Amino acid sequence: MIIAVLLFAVGLICLIKGGDWFVDGAAGVAEKFKVPDLLIGATVVSIGTTLPELMVSSNSALSGHGEIAYGNALGSIICNTALIAAITVAVKPGKIDKKTLKVPIIFFFLAASVYCFAAYVLGSFTRGVGIVLFLMFVAYMTILVKQAIQGIKEMEKSKAEGSVKSDEVIDDSKDESKPMWKLIVFLVLGAALIAVGADLLVDNGTIIAKGLGVPESVIALTIVALGTSLPELVTAITSLAKGHGALSLGNICGANLFNMVFVSAVAMILAPFDLPVEKTISIAGAERNAALVIDMPVVIFVMAILAIPALIKGKLSRWQGILLLCTYATYIIFQFVG
Repeated sequence: MIIAVLLFAVGLICLIKGGDWFVDGAAGVAEKFKVPDLLIGATVVSIGTTLPELMVSSNSALSGHGEIAYGNALGSIICNTALIAAITVAVKPGKIDKKTLKVPIIFFFLAASVYCFAAYVLGSFTRGVGIVLFLMFVAYMTILVKQAIQGIKEMEKSKAEGSVKSDEVIDDSKDESKPMWKLIVFLVLGAALIAVGADLLVDNGTIIAKGLGVPESVIALTIVALGTSLPELVTAITSLAKGHGALSLGNICGANLFNMVFVSAVAMILAPFDLPVEKTISIAGAERNAALVIDMPVVIFVMAILAIPALIKGKLSRWQGILLLCTYATYIIFQFVG
């Protein structure tokens, strides 16, 4: 058991460092080829930061551990929203850009509807459901790229008209000191570390779950989800330290959507899996599947609490962060005690 815990920790470190190197390398290569920052952020970096979840979920599904694939995707959404975003909102609430959030939030709830259909009606996450979700991912990325290109055109037009403020002018003198071979090494090593970390996390997470007598889905919904969400946590803390806590909301909403339409979709397409039935809850004397009664409703609830008031009022309030943190604490206690 001790060795499994140590290897689990090593897996987490590999995932975090691997994701960091992969994003740095990909962004550096994109800059070498003069790809605009907006497109880098909308595509390469967004996908790169979800690679830990993608590798863990895909490896889990392929190795016959669908409970971990399911738990990692939903658990990451709950962790991102009710812990990471909640901390930044509770400490430093502020205004948000409603226009920027509208598209990812709409797509998230559409994807959540498809996910709920698979869970409540089909009782399994089939390859067909995965394809539908992946097509939503393609549509979302297409919209992102179009918005980024439009933003670039507007910026160039403003620059040509001389209406851009000095602090808004794009700095073309970026540090390009890293040679191409080093950036490619970052890419390759980052991808390799992510793959190794995902294997270590899944294999040893399964051993720990069995050793503790805890369902695999619970380990995935809590420990694995927190581990794969560490990049988002670091980003949120950095934003908070710089006085831009509210800015992390967009990143959180984007990451949550990617967990639905990218991470989950790929896992379903590679190896469809059934809804976990390991954990139950007694309601009115009858045993109910916790995945249906607790997990899915909590995902919808925390996203609704975070996003809907923000879209209506255009700002975040401290009560949202406090309520979300209380929800997360209650959810974690239920998973291990309930």
